[in-house]
Amino acid sequence: MRKRDRERAEALRLAGGPKPSLRDRAVALATERGMVRTRDLTDIGVPRCYLARMCEEGLLIKVGYGLYRAASRQAA
Repeated sequence: MRKRDRERAEALRLAGGPKPSLRDRAVALATERGMVRTRDLTDIGVPRCYLARMCEEGLLIKVGYGLYRAASRQAA
């Protein structure tokens, strides 16, 4: 392992682990607020092209034009 990679891994460990992904942040915001606008998601750094993908994956549900909510997943 290179020194640079070791230093990066050590910095991540000390910082409390890796940063949450864009998808995690989007779902967390939608869960927290109940309903989010496209602008709310782009303000936290989520590109608009991710929104359709997240809807296809079942992470978000498109409620209306520019409105999304978190998909509630029930345990089977």
